[in-house]
Amino acid sequence: MMNGKKQPLYLLLLVCFLLLVITPALRAQDWVHTGTNLGVQHIRVAVASFKPLNNNAQTLPLKSIFDQTLFNDLKNAGIFDMVSPSMIPPEMPGSPSEIHLNLWSAAPANAAMVVFGNIAANNGQITVQGFLFDAKNPTTPQILGKQYSDLANDEATRMIAHRFADEIISRLGGGINGICETHIYFVSNRTGHKEIWVMDYDGQDAHQITHLGDVALSPRVSPDNTRIAFSALGRDGWAIRMYSLTLHRLVYFRAPVGNSFSPAWTSDGTKLAFSASGPSGNNEIYTIGANGGDLHRITAFRGPDVSPVWNPKTNSQIAWVSGRTGLPQIYIMNSDGSGIQRMTDGGYAVSPSWSPSGQFLAFAWNRHYGPGVLGGQDIYVMDIASKRWIEVTHGAGNNDFPSWSPDTRHIVFQRDNQIWTMLSDGTDQQQLTHIGQNIMPNWSWK
Repeated sequence: MMNGKKQPLYLLLLVCFLLLVITPALRAQDWVHTGTNLGVQHIRVAVASFKPLNNNAQTLPLKSIFDQTLFNDLKNAGIFDMVSPSMIPPEMPGSPSEIHLNLWSAAPANAAMVVFGNIAANNGQITVQGFLFDAKNPTTPQILGKQYSDLANDEATRMIAHRFADEIISRLGGGINGICETHIYFVSNRTGHKEIWVMDYDGQDAHQITHLGDVALSPRVSPDNTRIAFSALGRDGWAIRMYSLTLHRLVYFRAPVGNSFSPAWTSDGTKLAFSASGPSGNNEIYTIGANGGDLHRITAFRGPDVSPVWNPKTNSQIAWVSGRTGLPQIYIMNSDGSGIQRMTDGGYAVSPSWSPSGQFLAFAWNRHYGPGVLGGQDIYVMDIASKRWIEVTHGAGNNDFPSWSPDTRHIVFQRDNQIWTMLSDGTDQQQLTHIGQNIMPNWSWK
């Protein structure tokens, strides 16, 4: 007989890993446009090494951090053709009067846009001036000019580079904000317990948020980046907990139902959806106000219902996972529980994530799951209107828990207990974590 603390964990595992049954083979699906690498010509961008205005012991190390961060940010954006540093002209322009655009627009750089500027650190302060010029328009080339100042340390220097990169991405990327200043929340056991952590979008500056000394799972940051909702194991089982990022401590929140898991915010921050054990003993989907009131149960069917996520474009639909037909499948419904549609038609499909545009679902899927069947779980992206999908990871490890970036151009996901990112078409896959086990990533809203 299990004790009171272990039994809820067993129930969670039972929800996550349903009974094995043989399922029919799935029909093939066509490609789907995800917003990257669609044959559109990428803008060719060159980044000059920023000119140090002094050569003191503060400036040069920070300049190296700034240059590398800015280049990586623009490369990671997924919308630029970056000129290799080995192909850029030997000049180091620090101001508009010092750049010779004909050198940058000609071979081998062949740049359409040039990023350049200057950097200096004095008396504990760093100042950066950055420019974006159109190399093909020597008459009126300036597109962007910015100046930044902050404390002269590594973290502030990286943040200045992120801010400048986001400005460039917004100007050249159709007005869509960049993601360089966003964060990724995740679960890590690197201190001996599963706690909530956060890191920059590129994996830098990882640090611990919660210090519960037990098990915390499924972090979901609020749209205004002030709170994290998550599932935690306590004396009375699993419950939704709330952590204030402004007060740096847990704040009161209570969902008055049984063991509760997998919270998800509406995009306006007024409601949460979550899964909890219902009257029948099965896990059902509930909604609740962000202040803990106005509780509603919106599913009532045989088999567990888990992992809800809202359509962030409208907040009028919820995608979730249900085991009502055997193995887990992805469904969508209206936020009152009506209009149920099944989205996947076989295999083992879990962990839906709704894109900010409202057009796509990303999820983890083992399409041929069953006894004796080889092959792991991959990330898929489905166009909701047509139900067409593409497989964006291809047999490299066991992939789960996708989460969209706010620009819809990137996805963070879990692979073999580490956090990875990729463009939403599956290209440019990069591992972000390497220490301990790191799971269940959630990309911040902005």
